[in-house]
Amino acid sequence: MKFILGKKQHMMQCFDLDGTVIPATVVEAGPLVVTQVKNPDVDGYTAIQVAFDEQKVNRATKAHLGHILPSQKNEDGSLPAQASAFKHLREFRDIEEVAVGDRITVDVFAKGDVVTVSGLSKGKGFQGVVKRHGFHGGPRSHGQKHSEREPGSIGGGLRNKVPKGMRMAGRTGGDRITVRNLEIVGVDKENNQLLVKGAIPGRKGTLVEIIGL
Repeated sequence: MKFILGKKQHMMQCFDLDGTVIPATVVEAGPLVVTQVKNPDVDGYTAIQVAFDEQKVNRATKAHLGHILPSQKNEDGSLPAQASAFKHLREFRDIEEVAVGDRITVDVFAKGDVVTVSGLSKGKGFQGVVKRHGFHGGPRSHGQKHSEREPGSIGGGLRNKVPKGMRMAGRTGGDRITVRNLEIVGVDKENNQLLVKGAIPGRKGTLVEIIGL
């Protein structure tokens, strides 16, 4: 299974060989470092843990460093002079063909691959029902005053409480969104970037998971 972590950058247009305009999102993807390999005997399931987005060692906690640094040891067991800490750790299940210390780059993907992208959508704060749920609002007829974006009745009949699950105003955005069947339209190995056809969730800098089908 192909997979990688990345940060959403910006959208752009690219052109196919026949001149077709393709809307694409630039993702700064990888490289990843395998920090742990989990197996059924010890952990109860098969998975690998990967680290992404290097940061200064003095900004990481001791617990993080105690977990990360052993995966960067040299063949003789010593630590490199420039050891790294990471901002993100993620797991991918049912993968066995890698070892601790291996690096995963954009090389695993090729133009034309179909992928699934997951990430957190933009947070929009407290919003009304028109923006949050797509309500049409009240009528703009005579006799109506300041009711264009009101939710309308939330009860009715003999009920003496608001039904569970009633769509009302509230916090929206910031949810995990998964977009399937997106196409890789470009791979830039030198700059560790992927071009994904279409839009993906999140703002600039959002961490996204890209999984090949």
